[in-house]
Amino acid sequence: MGRTVKFALFIFCSLVLAGCASAPPRHVDNICHIFDEKDGWYKDAKKATKKWHVPIATNMAIMYQESAFKNTAKPPRKRILGFIPGPRKSSAYGYAQAKDETWDWYKSKAPHWGADRNDFDDAIDFIAWYNNLSVKTLKIKPSDTYRLYLAYHEGHGGFARGTFNSKAWLKATAKKVSSRAARYQAQLNKCEDRLNSWWPF
Repeated sequence: MGRTVKFALFIFCSLVLAGCASAPPRHVDNICHIFDEKDGWYKDAKKATKKWHVPIATNMAIMYQESAFKNTAKPPRKRILGFIPGPRKSSAYGYAQAKDETWDWYKSKAPHWGADRNDFDDAIDFIAWYNNLSVKTLKIKPSDTYRLYLAYHEGHGGFARGTFNSKAWLKATAKKVSSRAARYQAQLNKCEDRLNSWWPF
């Protein structure tokens, strides 16, 4: 087999493996299955919680709502005349759906200059960091996923002004995120000892 063919096979296999690594989990409704499938995700989620003091279940529920664990998720494009693809509604991108300016703010304040929005480790740290700011700035309890999600979606200023009060759809979504976090936590209670035996640090 020639060097060119070997190199081509290497590139092909690398792309296939990379695609598998970044694909969303198959069983998104069970956090234990997510962490079993995605090597390293529990370690990353636990590290973020230890650093920013917001529960794993809350951070993961918010990530699911924002991107369904798709690492290159983007907002849909606006349609011009109903069918011509237009600009996207915002610069939100990645697992956490963080906008450009918010991500730059995180990188400078966390600080985390090398962070990428399509990297799970960085994205879960961002969500936990932002939730920690909500706890400190808005006096929301770390376990109050409902209000943390409203603050995540509306921003700290918007939450303080109560912009969510006129958005029944957003409050309904926040309830779904809160319910998912509670479900994730109940599941995690049953498998975390086992997960910790894999990741003792």
